[in-house]
Amino acid sequence: MARLAQTAGLTDVQQEILKTVREFVDKEIIPVATELEHRDEYPQQIVDGLKELGLFGLMIPEEYGGLGESLLTYALCVEEIARGWMSVSGIINTHFIVAYMLKQHGTQEQKDYFLPRMALGEVRGAFSMSEPALGSDVSAITSKAVKDGDEYVLNGQKMWLTNGGSSTLVAVLVRSDEGHPEGTAPHKSMTTFLVEKEPGFGEVRPGLTIPGKIDKMGYKGVDTTELIMDGLRIPANRVLGGTTGRGFYQMMDGVEVGRVNVAARGCGVAQRAFELGVSYAQQRHTFGKPIAQHQAIQFKLAEMATKVEAAHAMMVNAARKKDSGERNDLEAGMAKYLASEYCKEVVEDAFRIHGGYGFSKEYEIERLYREAPMLLIGEGTAEIQKMIIGRRLLEEYRLQG
Repeated sequence: MARLAQTAGLTDVQQEILKTVREFVDKEIIPVATELEHRDEYPQQIVDGLKELGLFGLMIPEEYGGLGESLLTYALCVEEIARGWMSVSGIINTHFIVAYMLKQHGTQEQKDYFLPRMALGEVRGAFSMSEPALGSDVSAITSKAVKDGDEYVLNGQKMWLTNGGSSTLVAVLVRSDEGHPEGTAPHKSMTTFLVEKEPGFGEVRPGLTIPGKIDKMGYKGVDTTELIMDGLRIPANRVLGGTTGRGFYQMMDGVEVGRVNVAARGCGVAQRAFELGVSYAQQRHTFGKPIAQHQAIQFKLAEMATKVEAAHAMMVNAARKKDSGERNDLEAGMAKYLASEYCKEVVEDAFRIHGGYGFSKEYEIERLYREAPMLLIGEGTAEIQKMIIGRRLLEEYRLQG
C-alpha cells in the first residue's frame, strides 16, 4: 500500500533527507515518545540525535554552516517528526523561527554571531510575543523597552514560550516608543530584541527570570514557560536588524513560517492517528470479523485518509509559495486552519475506532488526543486564521468602480 501524504517533485537530496528523518522517527522517537510524554520529560537524547543529523541547521544558509534547505524541506521534516511526537517538532519550530528572522532581518554582525552556532544546535532559539492578558491582540503588548545610553532597559511579563527554559536565545517583542511620537500606530512602535540567556529556570541572567514549566494537558516534554523582565539591560546592537519600530513586521514574517510549521505538525499527527486507527481496525474483532470489514469503520478510514491528503497538499502549497518569495499569508492561514481542524477530527475518529481502549494510557492514541487541541490555538486560533483569509480574499476579489 502506498503511504499517504506523498510529495511530488522532490529532489534526490530532499528525498534522502526525509528518508533519514523518517528512519530516525521510527527507531528513536516513536518507541519512547509515550513514556517520555507521560513523565513530562525533556527528550534530551532525541534532541542530541537531531543535532547529529544537522536538523538544527536545516534552513540556515550553507555560508553559516547550515544545510541551506527550503521551507518545504523543513516542513516535510517537521511532518515526519510530529508523526513521532509533536513535542519534538515544537523544539525545532521555535528555533527555526528565530533563525529565519535572523536570516531575513538581522544585521550582518548578528547573522555572523548567531547563525553558525544555531546551525550546530549550540545556540537554541525561542521567540516571545504573547503576554498573560494579550490573547490574539498583539497590538496590546505592554512589555516595554526604554533607551538608557547605549542600552535598553526591558520590563514586562511574557507568556507561552516554547523552549523557554532550554533555549539560550530568545527573540522578544516589546513596545519601544523611542523615535515614535505619541499617537503612532501600535504596530509601528514595537521592536524585537535578541536576548541571550543561560538555559534553565529561575534568574537566567540579571533582570530575566524563567519561573518554571507551565503544566499542560498535552504537548508535554517540551518546556513551555513564562518570561519576566525586571530591569533587563540589553545592548543596542541586540535590536534585531539594528533599527527600532520594525519588530511587529519581523515577528509576523516569522509567524508565517510558524503557521506552515503548525500545518505540518497537524499533518504529521493526523497521519500517525490514521496509522494507529487503520492498524487497530484490522486487529480488533467484533461479530466474528475484524472491525475494518464493517462499513461504518471503512467510511471513517476513508474520511480520515482524505483529510490527511488534503491537509498535506495545502501545507505543501503554502511552503512552496513562501519559498518562491511570494506573499503567502493567505496560503499559510488556510493550511494552518485546515490542517489543525482536520488533525483534531482524524485523531478523534482514530480514538473512536479504538473504543474504550482509546481512553487507556497504554494506547498511543490517548496521547495524540491530548496533543491535537494545541494545534487549534498555536500560531493563531482558527478565528484569527479566518480573519486573515477573509481580508486577503477581499483584497484579491475587490470590486472595481
